[in-house]
Amino acid sequence: MLKIILLCIAGFVAAFVDSIAGGGGLITVPAYLLAGLKPSFVLGTNKFGAACGSFTSSLKFAKSGKVNFKLLGFLVPFTLIGAVIGVNVVLNINEAVLNILVLVMIMFIGIYSMFSKTLGVENKFKGLNNKNIFLGIILALLLGFYDGFFGPGTGSFLIFGLIGIFGYDFVHAVGNARILNFISNITSLILFAINGRIFYTYAIPVSIFMILGARLGTKVALNKGSKLIKPIFVVMSLAVAGKMLFGLIS
Repeated sequence: MLKIILLCIAGFVAAFVDSIAGGGGLITVPAYLLAGLKPSFVLGTNKFGAACGSFTSSLKFAKSGKVNFKLLGFLVPFTLIGAVIGVNVVLNINEAVLNILVLVMIMFIGIYSMFSKTLGVENKFKGLNNKNIFLGIILALLLGFYDGFFGPGTGSFLIFGLIGIFGYDFVHAVGNARILNFISNITSLILFAINGRIFYTYAIPVSIFMILGARLGTKVALNKGSKLIKPIFVVMSLAVAGKMLFGLIS
C-alpha cells in the first residue's frame, strides 16, 4: 500500500511538471523501478499514466485557445505513424550511441534556452506555409518514433522544435506539444497493452493522481505564461540530460 501511495505522489508531481514543460518521465520511471517493477513493464505502465496526464492537459490547453488545430491536422498523423514504427522496429543504431546523441541534443536545448533572452517569450507565429508545415511533419514523425521506442526528453524536443519552426511562445508551444505527446503516448500505450506490458495495479491509481497533477499544472502554465514555463523548461531539460549522463558513466 505504501508503494502505491508513494507512486501516486510521484505521479502527481510528474504530471504537474510535465504539463508545464515536459520531463515528467524523469520522475515516474525511476519511481516505478524503485517500487520493484520489472524493467520490461516500466515503460508500458508509465505510458498508461502519461497518456492520462497528457490527455487531461491537452483538453485544457485546447479549450484555452492555445492550440492550432489546423497545424495539428498536418502533424498528428505523422506522430502516430512514428510512434507505431518506434514501438515495433528493431533499432539498427547502437543504444550507447543513441544515448550520447540524445544527451548532447538535450543539453544544447537546455543551455541555449537558458542563455537566449528572447526564445519563446513572445508569440511570433505568422501563419502556416509549405516550409514550416514540411519541417513540422518531419519533427512530428521523428519525435513520434523516438517517443515510441525511447522517450526521455520528448516533450522538451517538441516544445523547442515548435518554437524554432513556428515562432510560438512557450505557452502555445506547450499546448500543441501536449496534444502531439498524447498521440504518441496513447499509440505506444495500446501497443504495450496488446503485448501485456502494463502492471495495472500501479497504473490505474497512479493515473488518477497524474490527471489531477496535469489539471493543476496546465492551470498554472496558462495563468503564469512563458515567464514561468521557460525556467522550468530549462531545469527539466538539464535534469533529463543529467540523468542520462549519470546513466552513461555509472
